[in-house]
Amino acid sequence: MTVKRIIYSIILVGFALLFITYLKLSSDTIPPHNCIIHTDTDINAINFRNFDSVTLSATYAYKGDLLKNVLQGNNYRRSWEAKIKAPIIYLDTLYGGVEIVKEGGGKQTNSLRLRTKDSLLLTLRSVNKNPNALVPDYLKNLGLENIVMDGISGQHPYATLVVSNLAEAINIMHTHPRVVFLPKQNSMGNYFNSKYGNKLYLLEYENKGRFNWTTYDKVSEIVDTDNLQKLKGELKDKLAVDKHKLIRARLFDIVIGDWDRHAKQWGWIVTKTDGLYKAIPLPADRDNAFFNVEGIINKLISDESITPHLRSFETDVNYIEGLVYDFDVYFLQNTTLDEFIAEARYIKTQLTNKSIERAFRAWNKEIYDLDAESITEKIKSRRDKLEEIARRFKQALDKKPLLNKPLKGSDSNDTKGASIQCFEC
Repeated sequence: MTVKRIIYSIILVGFALLFITYLKLSSDTIPPHNCIIHTDTDINAINFRNFDSVTLSATYAYKGDLLKNVLQGNNYRRSWEAKIKAPIIYLDTLYGGVEIVKEGGGKQTNSLRLRTKDSLLLTLRSVNKNPNALVPDYLKNLGLENIVMDGISGQHPYATLVVSNLAEAINIMHTHPRVVFLPKQNSMGNYFNSKYGNKLYLLEYENKGRFNWTTYDKVSEIVDTDNLQKLKGELKDKLAVDKHKLIRARLFDIVIGDWDRHAKQWGWIVTKTDGLYKAIPLPADRDNAFFNVEGIINKLISDESITPHLRSFETDVNYIEGLVYDFDVYFLQNTTLDEFIAEARYIKTQLTNKSIERAFRAWNKEIYDLDAESITEKIKSRRDKLEEIARRFKQALDKKPLLNKPLKGSDSNDTKGASIQCFEC
């Protein structure tokens, strides 16, 4: 066989593999992202008020096979299918009775904002995701929307339960999420029952509001990033961000592999002392902690030249430049390397092996046995390397120019004079 014929044969095999891959991806369909109640009774015939919990699986939407696993990874497919026991909630008894304030959510998550009689704001965030809004038209036209839809299998459905325990160990605020099942109920009416009933949610505190549910004293309000900017425009130099806590929170993001940390995913606990205001960071939305990037296609998509911010959760942190957001440029100006190193050392000291291992007891045995060991190993590895990671992060941050456009998640017309370049310019 001549060299030319060998080359032609390789090309033909390559085209054949590409064609088989295309057929596989275009023929795959993602079933509805509904939780699966493990019962022999018709779900519509169950009176959930007779029970305090229900056994279910988040979804079977991400079932894999050999070819899918090779192309798109094993990810957390088994964790999405694992059985859990979720407490049942009713809105007329939750916190003494709550009302629905508004619908919300981003491009993947459906959510309901709730308000108690004491004006405490809560959020129900769907555990199951529907990223259809993120699918580019060209993928839809090619019948390849499965690539994006299946990408959710890289998210761990119950990561946030562990993350909140880890955050407590290093004195970082969190929204106190817990998994709940919301059955259809008379108080919700036809519309909300149809869209939100009989589904699995994370119930957590909202990252805004005037009710102080935190452990801090002298809290004037809890605001989102957009409203913090407006407040800065009004208070000027009287308002400052707690940069030490923010550095700690951002380094913690890297420890847990949470690569998606734009401005809308932060709240701020604003305290007032002697006429001066301090904004303490309140991280929210931990959907992408422990994010897995596996499989040939996902590895290609996450290449630093294609999607620089999409980093897989591994024992090492690769291409840290992709993890430095405009958010960091905006809020972390005028910080020093010594401050970063000090916070890295604090995390290393407080986030002990014991506290890490204890955090995973938030999961039941089935999920713990599936994922705890491998994730624990990666957390410990990142923690042990955190001082070097902090140096690399600060170096990458220092190379970034000041912003020349409004921070993502804000509106330059609404900041009332706050700088668009950085928070304390």
